[in-house]
Amino acid sequence: MKKVLFATTALVATAGVAAADVTFGGYGRVGVLYNENATGTDETNVTSRFRLQIDATAESDMGVTFGARARIQQNNTDNTPTYSVGPDNTAGTADDINGASGPSGTGINGVRFFARSGGLEVGVGNIFGALEFMPGMYPIDLGLTGLGYDYTAFNFRGDAYSSGGNGAAGSNGVEVLYSMGDLSVHVSASDTNNRVAAFAAYTFSGYTVALGLQDSDSASDTEVAFSVGGNVGPAALTFAYAKNGDDTGVGTTTGDHYVLAAKFDVGAATDVEVYVADADYFTDTSYGVDFNHDLGGGTSLRGGVASRGNGFVRADLGVRFNF
Repeated sequence: MKKVLFATTALVATAGVAAADVTFGGYGRVGVLYNENATGTDETNVTSRFRLQIDATAESDMGVTFGARARIQQNNTDNTPTYSVGPDNTAGTADDINGASGPSGTGINGVRFFARSGGLEVGVGNIFGALEFMPGMYPIDLGLTGLGYDYTAFNFRGDAYSSGGNGAAGSNGVEVLYSMGDLSVHVSASDTNNRVAAFAAYTFSGYTVALGLQDSDSASDTEVAFSVGGNVGPAALTFAYAKNGDDTGVGTTTGDHYVLAAKFDVGAATDVEVYVADADYFTDTSYGVDFNHDLGGGTSLRGGVASRGNGFVRADLGVRFNF
């Protein structure tokens, strides 16, 4: 991430501000994405994304940091109203394919504002969301695009920071985060389904255990989430579980979701990630494997393949560069 530091006088005209700065960072990615689908018209297309993140902060004389985060993001399919699933995205289906209707395209997303002092932080607007931010919900980042994120146990049934829309900023989102030593706690709430969610996580002997709970007006939202992760020999292992609504069985949209994921270093610059996942609402067990090869300077070659819970295969290959 590149950092641009401006003198306080260039940002504000009010005396008493101790420090202020703006940082710019993000990533670009480009490659090919193969998607098998029920119509028999399997597709292999170019996939790309550019993300520019802007973080602005100022520190008061009392030592409280006030800040805001905004993003400008463009996917190659943003000429149509689609969302992308995955970390820091609004819930939908596939990355760049068959997304839910909603705003997209180049532009600034909903802003997250925050105030932080010590281990305490309060955020409002386009909040992170407790379940989205909970350890173990993203145990790996498969391939170039995430390949459907079947390994995300809470299945995007909670508030999350949206890169392409307002997120909870359009529905009065608020959250409180607190960390002290090996303990972290996160509580979030929004007017979306009247959600109130929280998790507590604790790290000991190299393992992190987390438990999340959510109350919501929606019968399909996540109710309970649990994860445990740590190193076992050469592998970083994570087990995650979420109860995403009532156990109504295959062919429906609710039920239990289980994930087992691992990451292995296979060389000085290469790692391999694998997962297996199952859910009451899957028609098939989902599993996948990928590789990430570090090219240096923030660049990497990535690719993977996944057999998804809907019974179809997705694969990708490409390059990513962080800046």
